[in-house]
Amino acid sequence: MMNTKLILQSTVLSGAVAGLALVSGCASGVKNPSGTPVTEMRPDEKGFVVGTGVESTDLVRVTDKMARGILGCAQIANAPAAPWIVLDPVMNETRFPVNKTLFLDRIRGQLISKAQGKARFLARERMTVLEQERQMKRSGQLTSTSDPAVQEFKGADFFLTGKLSGMSSSAAGGISDYILYSFQLIDARTSEIVWEGADEIKKQGVADAVYR
Repeated sequence: MMNTKLILQSTVLSGAVAGLALVSGCASGVKNPSGTPVTEMRPDEKGFVVGTGVESTDLVRVTDKMARGILGCAQIANAPAAPWIVLDPVMNETRFPVNKTLFLDRIRGQLISKAQGKARFLARERMTVLEQERQMKRSGQLTSTSDPAVQEFKGADFFLTGKLSGMSSSAAGGISDYILYSFQLIDARTSEIVWEGADEIKKQGVADAVYR
């Protein structure tokens, strides 16, 4: 009888310990398979998960440089009135599946926050929903207190676009990638390239990261 009671008590105690461990595990946060906790980093900080392709450190450095270059452009800095800029999609000619919109989105954000009204942007990527809104206002389905006449959309003074070009080589000892980041500000009236900025980087390693 005594052995049975001890076994029963031991079973209950083991179950309680297991339950406590399960609760503790749920409350401890997400950890990677190696047991190292997730580390929060600055976007411009290089971590241990890197490859030879486009990293967040490249994105931050390149877009900061391009924003400074555009602000120093005479057509922006000396314009009598702040020009209207439209973002034209970036071309990606590298072997990496880069989210191209990140570059122009960050340049636009930098310019809006630091240009002090010297550059203004048009949301051409939202034209479908903007056109629907305007048509509903014109038909009387919606009212507009700020623009009762429902004026036409504004035209662009400049287009901001860019291209990512790459050159890769590999051998038994590793892999190497060169990437050229180039951006242009184009006059919408004359098609003249009024400003161009570029940055470049070369990386090599014994193994390549998987980019998604």
